[in-house]
Parts: sequence; C-alpha cells; structure tokens
Amino acid sequence: MKHYIIHRFLVMLPTTMGVLLLTFLLFNVVGGSPAEVVLGKNATAEALAVFDARHKYDMPLILGRWSGVRALQNVSSTRLKFDRRSAMAEVPLGYGLPAGIYRLNASRAFLSLRRIADNFDDEVMIDAPGEAVVFTVPRGWKVVRLLADGVAGRNLSLEQKNSAWWDTQFVHYVCSLFRGDFGVSTEYRVPVTRIIKEGVGPSLSLTIPILVGGTLLGVMLGLLCAAWRGGWVDHVILVVSTILMSVNYVIWVLAGQFILAFKLKLFPIWGYESTAYLVLPVLIGIFSGLGRDVRFFRAAILDEVYKPYVRTAQAKGLSGMRIMTRHVLRNSLIPVITYVSLSIPFMFTGSLLLESFFGIPGLGSVSINAINSSDMVVVRAIVIMGALFYQVVNLITDLCYAWLDPRVRLS
Repeated sequence: MKHYIIHRFLVMLPTTMGVLLLTFLLFNVVGGSPAEVVLGKNATAEALAVFDARHKYDMPLILGRWSGVRALQNVSSTRLKFDRRSAMAEVPLGYGLPAGIYRLNASRAFLSLRRIADNFDDEVMIDAPGEAVVFTVPRGWKVVRLLADGVAGRNLSLEQKNSAWWDTQFVHYVCSLFRGDFGVSTEYRVPVTRIIKEGVGPSLSLTIPILVGGTLLGVMLGLLCAAWRGGWVDHVILVVSTILMSVNYVIWVLAGQFILAFKLKLFPIWGYESTAYLVLPVLIGIFSGLGRDVRFFRAAILDEVYKPYVRTAQAKGLSGMRIMTRHVLRNSLIPVITYVSLSIPFMFTGSLLLESFFGIPGLGSVSINAINSSDMVVVRAIVIMGALFYQVVNLITDLCYAWLDPRVRLS
C-alpha cells in the first residue's frame, strides 16, 4: 500500500500542474487586467505599469522573452504625427520608459533620454539591421521622447525583454504556490492565505455536520426501506423522499428562515456568534438533500439484498437485523463511500446559498464576495485548493475500497 500511495502522489503531480495551468490561463483570460480592476479604468498608463511591475504582471504569460508594455500598445502608423525637423514619426508614449531592454518594430529610432537624478537630457540614434530596433535604457534613466522611421503600413508595437525565457507570470505563480503564497487580495489588500484561514473554520463547522448527519440519517432510512421493501414503511419513506427532492433548495432556506426563525423565534436568522446560529442552516442542509441520499442508499443496499450470500445467511438462521447490519450494510458501503466522496470536496468551498442567506463568513461567502468584486486572485486560489483537495479525497476513497473489500487490489 505504501508503494501505491507514493505512485498516486507521483501521478497527481502532472495532474496538478495541468490544473494550475488551465486555471491560470482561464482566470487571466476571463479576469482581465488586475491593475485595471484595482486602480480603475481611469488610472494612468504609468500607474497601471507600476502595478504590473510590482506584481509581475508585466512579464510574458507562460514562456517567452518579450512582453508588451503599457506605454505603447499596437498603434497604427496612419495615426502617427511626424516631426518636421527629423521627418520621423512621433511615437506616443504613455509614460517615460524606465530602465530595461526594449524592441520596437521600426527600421530606425531616435531616443531622447533623461537622467532621473538631475533631469540631464541626452539623445541617441539607433539603426536596426533587421525589422526591429532593440535599445537599452540604462539604470537611472528614462526615455521621454521616441521617434521612429520605417513604420509605414505597420501597427507599431513596443516590447520589453525579460531576464530569461522562464522568467514569466506562470513560473512565478507556481513558485509562489510552493511557498504557500497565493497572492494578495485586490479587494481587501491582505494575503489570500489569511482570508482562506478565516473562512475554513466557519465553512467546516457548517458542512461537516451536514455531511455526517445527512449520511447517517440517509443510510438508516435506506436500511429501513431495504428491510421492509415493498411494505408501507418503504412506500412512506419513498413518498417523503420524492417530496423532499421536489422542493427547491431556496424554498427550504426561505421557509426555514420565515417560519422557524422569524415567526416561531426558534433559531437566530443571521450571524455567526455561537453554535445556535448553525443549527437552522445545518437542519436545512440535511433535509434538503435527504431525499436524494435516501433513494441512492436504498438502491445500493437493495443490490446486495438479493445476492446469494444473503440467502445463505438466512438459511443458517441469522436474524434479519444482523444480516442487514453485519453483512448487507458492509458490502454496500463501497457505492455509499463513492457517493459521499463526491460530496466531500464541496465541504471546502462550503454551501454558497446557506452562508449567504445566514451570514456565515465561510469560504462560500468569501467566493461570492470575490466574484462580485472581481477579486480573481481569491477566486483562483479557492478553485485551485478545491481541485487539489478533490484529488486527495479520491486517493482516500480508493484506500477505503481496499480496506472494506479484501478482493480489491491496489496497483
């Protein structure tokens, strides 16, 4: 089993990297520019560039040596103004280019440099042997004016060179994850790990009782249905289960708050101050999913009831209760564990509706607030941790299979 666990962890590495890559690309495409989200669309190009440089957003996305800069982004040559003295096109820079190595798709460039320390100006003319001009801005200087030649019929673009082809956003992000650093929330300006730590406790205090209570109650009712299959107990439980499945989840929440909390004053409606605030959402969480659980557990147990070993046990004179609890239940636990394992990952993100309706500051509430405020750093961290948690749960589920059924071989 030790070799199997090591093998599964090794298999999880490429899967995890695939999840990280897919999530990174998805949130970079969908989320837009983090600088514009934080600073607003009316922020200056220089302020956006400073934000990008501070958070490594000015680097290539996956791999590469060149990345675009905010000072100039695909300007058509037909919109450029020409300098009368030099007969060269005036390149409209959004801000003074800081130190670095740059590439401009032109045949010649004229740079007007300014030393930051004393505002001393200097001028440099650069010719390109190919189709692009590569120039270096020394440390302590900045480009305040840029003229270009040979740009007719082009979309002018300016790129900055990074230190190495692996010096990219994705590589920096993966390295920070290995250090346990998920970044800084753009909404709250605090580390994401701090936000997650504060939300894990409330989420688990809500979802663990729902999962354990719902599973135990569902298995007990499923055993009753299987023991008295076809009888009035079975029919009543199935009818009630169908009714529970037919009622929308939101109706359960609204009815519970209005009747039990507002009218009867049995439970508090909003907040997370003590255990009493969790009783009503836990009850709603259990009963809203109980119908689905009972029907699945009943079907799983009935699959075992008609197998030959049950008739053998009956022929030996074993009581029906002992057969159901000692033999049938144990052999039906594999599909039950499979069913439960699919629900465990949702414990991490919590119940979005329950936390929102009852004011519980868990990860579900954090996720909704992050989505509403476009805080993609927090959303991305929660999605990645949920995906990793799901892989660990799958490994634990496979180990449970081997423990319950000796016929299962781990390889």
